[in-house]
Amino acid sequence: MPQSVKIDFVSDVVCPWCAVGLSALEQAIARVGDDLQVELHFQPFELNPQMAAEGEDVTEHLTRKYGIAEAQVAQNGEAIRVRGLALGFVFDMDRRRRIYNTFDAHRLLHWAGEQGAARQRALKHALLRAYFTEGEDVSSHQVLAAVAEHAGLDGARARAVLAADDYADAVRAQEAFYRQQGIQAVPSVIFNGRHLVQGGQPVEVFEQALRQLSGIAASA
Repeated sequence: MPQSVKIDFVSDVVCPWCAVGLSALEQAIARVGDDLQVELHFQPFELNPQMAAEGEDVTEHLTRKYGIAEAQVAQNGEAIRVRGLALGFVFDMDRRRRIYNTFDAHRLLHWAGEQGAARQRALKHALLRAYFTEGEDVSSHQVLAAVAEHAGLDGARARAVLAADDYADAVRAQEAFYRQQGIQAVPSVIFNGRHLVQGGQPVEVFEQALRQLSGIAASA
């Protein structure tokens, strides 16, 4: 029987290093191959829980939040774009002009998780692409429902979930749980509920963690 590993991927949909980290993790899983059965769950984390509904200019936000100059923001963005490209993820920094509140996106991801891990994973990818590649407003209910439908979920049900504030308490409870566990930055990748790897690590780091936890040796 294949070895199994449970992974909780704690992240936000407007976090560029989360897109990098997810791409690297998935490539690591592919490298380990069929000898490892992975149970992957996406857990909520809001980088900016107090963000207003209309969002904020991303450059203004980053310069204020991190105390850096606009030139540094641009330099950091280019480094992220290059890392993403190497992993097959496209960042279009010219389209990503604003940063948005993501609470409703996390509610939708929670709902998608009830439809199965594959559905949740498809929605996570679709949300990351919508924001980082297409520059969409991922706080908009209209956008979120369209993204959900594109990911293979029921668009009408997605609109109903968003309109009714469904899963709000569940998302807040999950966010509180991970804060209480000391998670203050994302991505935070938790293996089997005990082993933590943080940041947009290279594929090799995630592969090593998977092999160590499962006891699967690298191919000769």
